[in-house]
Amino acid sequence: MNKIGFNVLAWSAVISDDLKPIVDRLKTIGYDGVEFLVGSPDTAAYRLLGDYVKNIGLEATTVFVVGKEENPISEVETVRVKALDRIKWAIDRTYDLNAKIISGPFHSAHAHFAKHEPQNREYGWSAEVLHRAGEYAAEANITLGLEAVNRFECYLCNTMEQLKRLVDMADHPNVQAMFDTHHANIEEKKFSQAISTIAPVLTHVHISENDRGTPGDGHVDFDDVFSKLAKINYRGWLTIEAFSRNDPDFANSIGVWREYSKPWDIAESGLKFIKQMCTKHK
Repeated sequence: MNKIGFNVLAWSAVISDDLKPIVDRLKTIGYDGVEFLVGSPDTAAYRLLGDYVKNIGLEATTVFVVGKEENPISEVETVRVKALDRIKWAIDRTYDLNAKIISGPFHSAHAHFAKHEPQNREYGWSAEVLHRAGEYAAEANITLGLEAVNRFECYLCNTMEQLKRLVDMADHPNVQAMFDTHHANIEEKKFSQAISTIAPVLTHVHISENDRGTPGDGHVDFDDVFSKLAKINYRGWLTIEAFSRNDPDFANSIGVWREYSKPWDIAESGLKFIKQMCTKHK
């Protein structure tokens, strides 16, 4: 059976005690785990929250991005060194949260663009950083789940074909891939084809509607998604990633300008939807 998680970015990007009531209610609703953004500077807060989550019987996963000052595909070697250091820092915080998977588009700087298509040397630079990050992650038994995101947030990896190429180049068992239905809805021709491409290295899945609201309320072809995941015998996390205006700073940074659905409506209806789809596509 797949474990089902919910990303608390629907409420806040900050790691703090303020998340405890949210975590409590997600457990009451029936989730197996919660997902956190790694980015808050208070390192002590990660361990405290991680222990709390573990003690109430939930598991954790994390997501993470890097900026242009720590870009793994920068032409400047010192910037790539900073990128590796930053990813290692995020791996440490993931360990503090007792999580085993850290996912996200940290193969390159988020929302930072060059005036050209992705270059072979950029894939090479990213792969080198990620291989070394994989070595570090292996020491903590943590897997990196790299994410392909849409063209408005990234240019290195928009599709599963590009992402598979990068993971293969990184060439480390702890460097794997994730699949996000929101981004795939923009960039892929067919969900089933994209999942087939990434299946050999797939370690994490985000269930996210086209508008970032409640899964099943939009036009994402989830029948195609869940049918293909069943066919490849995917047994990893199915984690809902939905956004809101609850944390204005975070919302502004990713272009969320309106409310899509109320977060608790997303959590309650989304869990029911995923269970229904898993039952339908066994």
